[in-house]
Amino acid sequence: MQVAVIGGTRGLGNWIANFLQKKGCQVTITGRNSLMGEAIATKMKLSYTSDNVKAASQAEIVIVAVPIEITPQTIKEIAPHLQEGALLVDVTSVKELPAKIMHQHAPEGVEVLPTHPMFGPRIRSLEGQVIVFTPQIKGKWYPKVLKFLELEQARILETTPERHDRMMSIVQGLTHFAYISIARTIERMKVDVKDSRKFASPIYSLMLDMIARIVAQNPYLCYSIQTQNRYIPEVHEIFLETFNDLKSMIDQENQDDFVKAMSSAAKNLNDLEASLGRSDKAISALNAEVTHLKNSVGIEVGLRHMYSGKVHLGVLESLSPDFVIINENNKTVKLKLSNIEVLGAEELQAWKTTNLPLKTFDVSVVLPESSQPEIISITINSLEGVVTSEVKDVYHGSQIPEGFQSITFTYQVISTESRKKIEDLLTGFGGIIR
Repeated sequence: MQVAVIGGTRGLGNWIANFLQKKGCQVTITGRNSLMGEAIATKMKLSYTSDNVKAASQAEIVIVAVPIEITPQTIKEIAPHLQEGALLVDVTSVKELPAKIMHQHAPEGVEVLPTHPMFGPRIRSLEGQVIVFTPQIKGKWYPKVLKFLELEQARILETTPERHDRMMSIVQGLTHFAYISIARTIERMKVDVKDSRKFASPIYSLMLDMIARIVAQNPYLCYSIQTQNRYIPEVHEIFLETFNDLKSMIDQENQDDFVKAMSSAAKNLNDLEASLGRSDKAISALNAEVTHLKNSVGIEVGLRHMYSGKVHLGVLESLSPDFVIINENNKTVKLKLSNIEVLGAEELQAWKTTNLPLKTFDVSVVLPESSQPEIISITINSLEGVVTSEVKDVYHGSQIPEGFQSITFTYQVISTESRKKIEDLLTGFGGIIR
């Protein structure tokens, strides 16, 4: 599959190009900076060209992933040159104008699918991620794209460009504006954020993390979202009016109206219990991971860096509020706690199975004839660190006491420590290791 990602050298476009390349597509990326584009393409094993038209004319799928403000002119530039039967997609945060221009400039026989992935380039997979579709006409490509994304466990929401932009004026426009305002206020007040966390409940820290997630994004993208969606000016005005109304209630010590306003807003949020439950789960998840690490000092752990994806395997030496230190291959490794996630037992074993060399051993054990070798093999296979186990031989002979049998198991393990676990299991069944 030939795919062109117009604007694939940075941000979400670069993530999409990398993702599709790993899925077996032949990907060409474009970008204005040739030196950077060539370097990125070489590193990612993709093709690069600075010529948008050339890339688009040779591809079966063309994805426009340039900044919002230049999306219309980019679509006008490339759309007329797409080959018949191709698919034209955009991934901008605003849908009305790009969708209109794609339909106006795409030749007959080219399918158009305006989309908005509701995530940024920091994610590792599409699992659970929302992607908004705003199709006017569904052609042959639509079910293929839908099936592909559903197999990746993405969540697809279909709507119109107009409804999308109205919703985004709240989902992105209002929330980004409010979060950036809070962050800017904290800065202007010269508050030591790290110190402020010491005085706060977990919900304050979680809120700060969400605010930080927004303000750490591309500021040019955030500005474009605020200025390119035609419904956002109205949102800004109502937000400022509401702020002034609430401030007036406080200034005038008008408790009754403030309580009514806050209660009414809470009621409008609908299912408060569900919201409280989700926030409780988020806080509990953060605390549970720290608690697990506290209980794992001196024990082997697997820690995955959230952004690089690298897994660090080693013995946990110490834990502080900000860092975790492990001994990895006799080297001390210090990792920022906020940047890692702890692998569960099953996930850790799966990683070991894939990434560590396996060792194969045989063990022979004398057990009563009533013993069931296949059941014992299944039990061995369930032990931590054991990858495979099977019955190699069952022997009855002069060397084996009457009423007993000798069973030989072949098993693969990740580390030699697992051998003792297997032998302890077999002797626990009343067996005698030969």
